[in-house]
Amino acid sequence: MISHSNKETNEIAKEFLVKLSPLEKSATVVGLYGELGTGKTTFTQFIAKELGIKKKINSPTFTIMKRYALKNKNYKNLFHIDAYRLKNEKELPHLGWEEIIENKEHLIFIEWPENIIKAMPKKHHQIHISHTKEGHRKLEIKNI
Repeated sequence: MISHSNKETNEIAKEFLVKLSPLEKSATVVGLYGELGTGKTTFTQFIAKELGIKKKINSPTFTIMKRYALKNKNYKNLFHIDAYRLKNEKELPHLGWEEIIENKEHLIFIEWPENIIKAMPKKHHQIHISHTKEGHRKLEIKNI
């Protein structure tokens, strides 16, 4: 899909969220792939807004992870993880990764999942975001 504006990206995020359903035994994980500045955090902001989060959502680059409580029938928590500064998945245990990933009431959005690829569930949603030559966003969504 090609997005020509933030409004269109917001619509794509809404459509993605409508089609998203929780897994039976573990957290629902969405990997956001793309270079710096392609819109990974922006996409997550639109998702958070649709889930009723009123707070400003910033990239957790320095804190690595943020948790937002949800009043949602499918998910109780949204986790936003930025793995940009992580060297590999061995840095995840101190964040409580095992407990987070095992809870089916958790929705997890991870920026830079390639940095922790061995910890990513084999079955996770993938959103690849890039810029077109014209300066628009290209979003490739691979659902599990």
